[in-house]
Amino acid sequence: MKTLSPILALVFMTACATTVPYGPADKAGAKGYSEQAIENNRFRISYRDNSIESARSNALRRAGEITLQNGGDWFRVVSAFNDDFDTRGSGGTSVSVGGSTGWRGRSSVGVGVGISLPLGGGKSGPVTHVLEVITGSGDMPDDADTYDARSVLSNLGGQP
Repeated sequence: MKTLSPILALVFMTACATTVPYGPADKAGAKGYSEQAIENNRFRISYRDNSIESARSNALRRAGEITLQNGGDWFRVVSAFNDDFDTRGSGGTSVSVGGSTGWRGRSSVGVGVGISLPLGGGKSGPVTHVLEVITGSGDMPDDADTYDARSVLSNLGGQP
């Protein structure tokens, strides 16, 4: 039985990767996080990744990091949504018109109608999850939308 060469194995493992390493997006539209301070204790955090599950988890992770970096203990999610403006693959119709000059100077015009059907079962490709959070210190409010920053980082892979 033959074995894979180390280079071929590395290429195969890289091609099978489904998420990017956690970190900041290096440019607009790239995978990773971006953030914007809205007020002293209010932030908008976006995370773009290949799956919505990874994007959600990593946006929460970044919220925990921002909270601790700004001297807070907890954060409350004020709003959360998927920023999904990419409609490629969603189906639709199109009309095309074309013309040509053929053999012996004859010309013709054609009209075509196309219908696109989304057969993949949903959107594929990168997705972005957006959180707006308020950070705080001291006693944590007792509601389902408030998270202990250290616990979030401990559970989602960051350093508390």
